[in-house]
Amino acid sequence: MMTCAFGAEQAVKQAMAEDGWRLAFSRPGFVTAKHDEQTALPHGIFVRTASYSLGHLRNSDGGQQIAGLAELLASATAAKQPFDQLHVWPRDRAPIGRFGFEPGIDEVSRAVADEIQKALGKTHLRCGSANQIAQADQRVLDIVLVDPSDWFIGWHTAKTWPTRWPGGVQPMDPAEEPVSRAYYKAAEAITWSGFDLQRGDIAVEIGSSPGGACGRLLELGMRVIGIDPAEMDPRIAEHPQFTHLRARAGDLPRKTYTGAKWLLVDSNVKPAKTLTTVANIVTHQYSTFGGLLITMKLGDYDAAKQIPAWTREIEKWRPKKMEVRQLARNRCEVCFAVTM
Repeated sequence: MMTCAFGAEQAVKQAMAEDGWRLAFSRPGFVTAKHDEQTALPHGIFVRTASYSLGHLRNSDGGQQIAGLAELLASATAAKQPFDQLHVWPRDRAPIGRFGFEPGIDEVSRAVADEIQKALGKTHLRCGSANQIAQADQRVLDIVLVDPSDWFIGWHTAKTWPTRWPGGVQPMDPAEEPVSRAYYKAAEAITWSGFDLQRGDIAVEIGSSPGGACGRLLELGMRVIGIDPAEMDPRIAEHPQFTHLRARAGDLPRKTYTGAKWLLVDSNVKPAKTLTTVANIVTHQYSTFGGLLITMKLGDYDAAKQIPAWTREIEKWRPKKMEVRQLARNRCEVCFAVTM
């Protein structure tokens, strides 16, 4: 069973079919599939989470639902040993950003998780509370609330950062209200990429206004250059470690980027123009960039078929490594993590 962004189901289905998976059931933000052979869990750009299915429960009575879960786990081979963590979350019920919707744990799933923890914590769980970040190699019991009384139950072993987060959404609790939701996108992209950002490094963001991503970079102690014709939020603009260049990135001389180690790009321009601008910067003989986080706008999910072409363009820059993922905080867009 898999979760994804609302609207990305077809992209998930197409990717899994290439690996021999057959569709079993789907709803917006949720897909299940079967395979004729024992194989690894499905994966792909648009798969936020993937779990081996244990069963499906539907009951409007919460007590009976939890009793049914206890029975299911008692009979499941994979549940013979207690799980290290319990993750309970809802499927996305709207496109990200519409009516202010953001993915992650909501009040209903939090309440359900607490009740499951109370009922099954001593018999089937090793954790003291639900929805904690799993450690690498821990076994996680996954419960997706397709609807509040309609639960799909599965499990997975935590490996990468997204598989360690409840529902594949990085838990974040900033000390202050971020300037914009780009803060969360940048935080997730940095952690997922594995880039070793250090205090004092120079980071450049193209498309920086109003400053959400820059806020996260500044929190990490970096020196930040924001490039955008639009104004920055005063909280960012007045920070002593921040420099604002009110221009378009392609109009600036290459010496602007001298000494910079990290580049973030999140501009509201067509992907082809984004790639041209970045290529001219990072392929320059004096470029010192070690890592790039590039957000590519899809517009709609049919545009996902362009991702292989974008990948081939980036390969011309001779990167050491490249990964692509629709981050949990991405709207209809994907993030390229490129190691130079």
